Amino acid sequence: MMQSPGEQVAICFYPPAYDIRVERIPIPRIEYPDDAIVKVKLAGLCGSDLHIYRGTEGIMEPCVCGHEFVGEVIALGSSFHPNASGRPSLYSTLQVGDKVISPFTVSCGECNFCHVGFTARCVESCLFGSPHTPGGQAQYVRVPKAGGTLYNLQEVSAVHEGTKPDVKEFIPGLADSSLLLLCDILPTGVFAAFQALNHPKVLPMMRSLPFPHSSACTAGESIYSAMPLLRPGAANLTIAIIGLGPVGVCTCIAAIDFLHANGSDFKIVAIDPVETRRNKVTAIYSKISCDQTRGFLEVADINESKRLVSEWTNGIGCNVVFEVVGNNSALMLAYELVRPFGCITSVGVHANSNVPFTGQKLYNKNVSLDFGRCPVRAMFPMALDLLLRRQDVFSEVGGEVSLIDKIVGFDVAGKTYEEFDRRECGKVLFDPWR
Repeated sequence: MMQSPGEQVAICFYPPAYDIRVERIPIPRIEYPDDAIVKVKLAGLCGSDLHIYRGTEGIMEPCVCGHEFVGEVIALGSSFHPNASGRPSLYSTLQVGDKVISPFTVSCGECNFCHVGFTARCVESCLFGSPHTPGGQAQYVRVPKAGGTLYNLQEVSAVHEGTKPDVKEFIPGLADSSLLLLCDILPTGVFAAFQALNHPKVLPMMRSLPFPHSSACTAGESIYSAMPLLRPGAANLTIAIIGLGPVGVCTCIAAIDFLHANGSDFKIVAIDPVETRRNKVTAIYSKISCDQTRGFLEVADINESKRLVSEWTNGIGCNVVFEVVGNNSALMLAYELVRPFGCITSVGVHANSNVPFTGQKLYNKNVSLDFGRCPVRAMFPMALDLLLRRQDVFSEVGGEVSLIDKIVGFDVAGKTYEEFDRRECGKVLFDPWR
């Protein structure tokens, strides 16, 4: 596609639905002092993009797609200078030419939400790939509040506390395709596993202590020493993961990693109606479970999952159900599979519709329901740690156990969206320069 100076090529969505066009549009410029302009090296196609593509997000204006990208800084606003103080560190250290990774939402790094780690709900938060904030499926992207949003590669090394020197030296050599997983899907999987396995209703199984003494806010060590441990078998965790798209795969890997590190006994059923997705998880689990001595994972379709959970738990249900799809049928399945005093953790992006069960149903089972967007900035160090330790899954493209299926150019953007929507391919990355 021929383009003039000052123009770039981008993937654009046109409402109401299913209309993807590759167009020439102006290269973004610095608009505010906190802006950065990034030359995109790779951009991701994410399951969340399909909500816009299908028209369920209610977007009524054309927009540049995509909220996952890695690239190189080519311009910085006036807020970036060596003497910047009292602000996020990147305002004094980020330079033109730095390689950067962008979380999928903007965060200022300075409001109360950012300070306490809830960066997904920053007062300046906005999602890349919307009319307000053009996305990363383009050759260039403007990043608002860039000092609080971006990670540069040097900061990636510094934030990984306790890393061995040889591992730190390895970080700059990570492939862009691997680094891109840190924009959204891997932190989201880690976030889902972290918040569910630290939930007060799950901690009895993680710590082998009865509720409420399993929680850290009880009276003190004397109570811990006085409480008998749970009887054998009572501490076994039963988990369902609904949806084995890229985020669901990351959730499986993160949950197994946490449980293995904790020495927990567990049974996980990984659920998806699509056979190719189930086969992918089976292959990945075979790879990552080689050194695992406790617990196991089985993949299943929807009907088989109900049978397994009933068989494993004598009809009681799962302690934890992860909903990683973003629709009401998945939520209904989650409610059906969860046990009384269990929790449902939903990280799927939902359309503007009511949840498919009543408050009375949640009350009658004492079910906790967690919803919401991952705070990537807060989860980044944990996600990076997992990325480094599981390069056997996260480093390659197109292999049997690779999370990323392929890297393509913008010339097949429309076809790729169609294939992804039909679940005919897994995680796909765009190379804007191919």
